[in-house]
Amino acid sequence: MMSCRPAARLSPYRLLRLPLAGAVLVGSLVSGQDTSSNRAPDTIAPPPGISIKPFTAAPMLLVAEEPGWSPDQTPADFLEGIGRRVKARWRQLYRDAPPPPSTVRPASAFTLGSLMADSFLTLQALDAQQFRNNNQDVLNYCRVLGLSEKLAPRLMAQGKLAEEGNWEALRQEVVDGHQELCRVMHEQRDDDLAVLVDLGIWMRMLEMVSTVVAESGEPTSWPMAIGSPTLLIEMQTRFGKLSPSARLHERIVPLGELLGHLCRQWDNSEPPTAERVTKSQEKLASLMRKMTLK
Repeated sequence: MMSCRPAARLSPYRLLRLPLAGAVLVGSLVSGQDTSSNRAPDTIAPPPGISIKPFTAAPMLLVAEEPGWSPDQTPADFLEGIGRRVKARWRQLYRDAPPPPSTVRPASAFTLGSLMADSFLTLQALDAQQFRNNNQDVLNYCRVLGLSEKLAPRLMAQGKLAEEGNWEALRQEVVDGHQELCRVMHEQRDDDLAVLVDLGIWMRMLEMVSTVVAESGEPTSWPMAIGSPTLLIEMQTRFGKLSPSARLHERIVPLGELLGHLCRQWDNSEPPTAERVTKSQEKLASLMRKMTLK
């Protein structure tokens, strides 16, 4: 899903309201075939004794024309795509530095993921000093999780690239660093922690993007607030694969509860609204404060 994937560009995402008038029309939407030759004549005489009821339009179906998120996307792709379509004031999304790393490893893994998301944020803002400050926090959390020996050289190289303003190379280096972190954690058999790092990245991503979308006030951007329902479902699925000890830890339970709530609220059964965007953003922000800043 979200881990150890090659980079890919974000596809445009919008929702269409399509009237479904019958099986022939549905088939044409899927196949792209012209149904004009299949239309009935304007008037048809009913058989004797049979009355024809007036036509009633079928319910509207919400269809995702293209996904706002796909498994091939990196966090860098995701933020870059949002920035191309919604005016984003990235630096206003900065937050306070996290507290010292917790000895509760699942909680620290989730916070580490959120800090890695902030690395992608500072890339979008082209802010070298903030990137270096955040990288120091990343290193502190890596130490607690036993990852610093293998990742410290890479983090130092990233800081140097930021100082030089080599943003293109730094972007690729941060993406590759995420992949290496995944690999190292799996090698250490810290599979639960690897999942929590990824969930930390994407929950922080959704917090940032939902804030940008809510502030834009543009209805066309509302579906982007959570990337796509598919992203939420995959996050919830990965959460469910955590070991019981990690999934049921008191510091982690709120994450599962919010994922379930978001999946229900964004199930694609009806168009998104400004209220839903705002409430989702508030819940995401509240969770991230509770799990990563306290």
